[in-house]
Amino acid sequence: MIDWDDVRYFLAVARGGSVRAAAGHLEVNHSTVLRRIGQLEERLGAHMFEKLPSGYRLTEAGKEVLELANQMEASSHQLETRVFGRDQSVRGLLRVTLTPPLATHLLMPDFADFTLLHPDIEMEIMSTGELANLTNREADVAIRVVYDRKTLPLNLHGLKGPEVFGGVYMSYDRLAAWRARAPDPIRWIVISIHGIPEWAGEGEVRITGAPFRTTDVEAQIAAVRQGLGMTTLPCFIGDADPLLVRVPGTDLHMYGAVWLLTQGETRRTKRVQLFTEFVSRRLAAYALLFAGLSQSRG
Repeated sequence: MIDWDDVRYFLAVARGGSVRAAAGHLEVNHSTVLRRIGQLEERLGAHMFEKLPSGYRLTEAGKEVLELANQMEASSHQLETRVFGRDQSVRGLLRVTLTPPLATHLLMPDFADFTLLHPDIEMEIMSTGELANLTNREADVAIRVVYDRKTLPLNLHGLKGPEVFGGVYMSYDRLAAWRARAPDPIRWIVISIHGIPEWAGEGEVRITGAPFRTTDVEAQIAAVRQGLGMTTLPCFIGDADPLLVRVPGTDLHMYGAVWLLTQGETRRTKRVQLFTEFVSRRLAAYALLFAGLSQSRG
C-alpha cells in the first residue's frame, strides 16, 4: 500500500515547485523530502518529477498521481473533520487563528482566562494576517474582521460580533507641538502594503513630510508614539493608548465586523463550542471600544 505520508511530500513538492519549498512548508530537512519522494517513486515504479534549473516539473506519471493525490488529501481532511466533530471532550488541541493586532492588543487576556477555566484544552494561537483554510483543518476557529460576509466561503459557519471602526491618530506631544507651530515635518505613517486610505486625509493637521513606511502594526504604533506623524489605527488600539489622541477634524471609518468562523463538523466539538461561546461574550463586551465610543477623545 502507498504510504499517505509519502503522498503528502509529493504534494508539497508539486505545489511548491522545489524540494526546498516543500521542506520549508513541511518543516523538515531537504534529505527527508528526497527520501520520501524516492520511496513513492520506487513503490509506483515511475519517476514523478523532472529536475530542471528552474525547479521540479511533474512528469506525465506525476500529473496522473497529482489528481489522485488531491483526492486522497480531500478524503483525509474529511475523515479528520468528521471524527473531530464527534469529539465532545474538553481535553485536547484547539487551534485559533486571528490577526496580530486582535491577539496582542485585545484578546490575549481573554484567552488566558479561557485556559484557566479549561486547563485541559491545549490552545495554539496562530497570530497572522494570512487566512487559514478551515476546511483543511489548518485551524479550528478563525477570528476575522470582515467587511462583507459574502466574501467568505459558503461552507463556513459564522457568528457575527461587533462592528470595528478605525480613526486617525497622533501622539499627544506631537499634536501639542503642531498647535505651537513647531517646524518639524508631520509624516503619514503607513504599513507598506496598505498605503494611505482616502478617508484619512480630511483632518485639520496637514502632512508636511515624506511618508514613513513600516512592515507591521507594532512598528507603526511605535512610530506614531515617537511623534513622527499620524496614522490610521483601529479604535481598540488607538483609544486605549494613553500616548495617542485622535487627529482633530477626522472621522471614524468602519473596517467591518468581527466574525467567529468555524467549519462543518468541527464546530460541533465541545471545546470549539466552549471557546466560541466564551469569546463571543467577550467580544460583545468590547462593542463600545470597537466603535470608538468608549471614551471622549480629541
